[in-house]
Amino acid sequence: MDITDLARGIAKGERRALARGITLVESSREDHRVLAAELLAAIPQGREALRIGLSGTPGVGKSTFIESFGMMLTGQGLRVAVLAVDPSSARSGGSILGDKTRMDRLARDGNAFIRPSPSQTHLGGVARRSREAVALCEAAGFDVVLIETVGVGQSETVVAQMSDVFLLLLAPGGGDELQGVKRGIMEMADLIVVNKADGDLKPAAMRTRADYAGALRLMRKRPQDPEGYPCATTVSALEENGLAETWDALCELTQWRRENGFWKQTRADQARYWFEDAVKNALLAQLETPHARAALAQLGKAVARGDAEPSAAARDFVQRLGIK
Repeated sequence: MDITDLARGIAKGERRALARGITLVESSREDHRVLAAELLAAIPQGREALRIGLSGTPGVGKSTFIESFGMMLTGQGLRVAVLAVDPSSARSGGSILGDKTRMDRLARDGNAFIRPSPSQTHLGGVARRSREAVALCEAAGFDVVLIETVGVGQSETVVAQMSDVFLLLLAPGGGDELQGVKRGIMEMADLIVVNKADGDLKPAAMRTRADYAGALRLMRKRPQDPEGYPCATTVSALEENGLAETWDALCELTQWRRENGFWKQTRADQARYWFEDAVKNALLAQLETPHARAALAQLGKAVARGDAEPSAAARDFVQRLGIK
């Protein structure tokens, strides 16, 4: 694989090159990890897209929202990349990766790029290499990168560490004010969007929006938020109502953060977070060496027999690796 040619193709916005690049950075093979590092160093570094993280429970309509929202943005001449993370089976390790099938209109749009990826064993709602995939999409010249999480629940907050703004999609009747003030994903959201505000569900959607709007007023104001944020709104992805208002709210928020220095500071903090995450992953990789696996097996048998206490065995294992 010629990394220089691949980086050049990504810089030109070639979809095939971008797809190959994401496949490379998602690979866990050691030789591919070396090539991926070379690729990330070779791509243009000065390009920035608006990174939008998007989460919500299964069935809330994330794919429908992304397709309608993406079509609206491409209609304005913007280039949109969608990185959809699909849950992997704990039994077989496989993933359906059906998000692209759900977004068939957006998938056919020349200004859009959709890439489903498996979550594998990574927790937090995103894939292990999602951040690197975002960097490739920015280098390819996309204006907006949408990062859709698997939709697992309250602890799905890692996406906030790779996005500029974080949208939380809710269904009508999805909770009350108490649910709205719970910590975790609620306090990470910049914009709460109640979807399916159409037909018989519209009154319930309006009540849910009011409940969460009230809950947001009870939460401590964050320094990176202007007056009125975070806020709650309603949309109908099916009827394409409320999408323009959601986009206007996102633009207003990002513009304020740029003008007040929070944009650069947030990206700097995120870079530090991913540096520390890479260090942790490098240390975890040491557990896969033959020496470490042999020690784990030996000490594990001792713990199972009752000859060693788990905490003491763990300290013994760490000492064998030469880590203080």
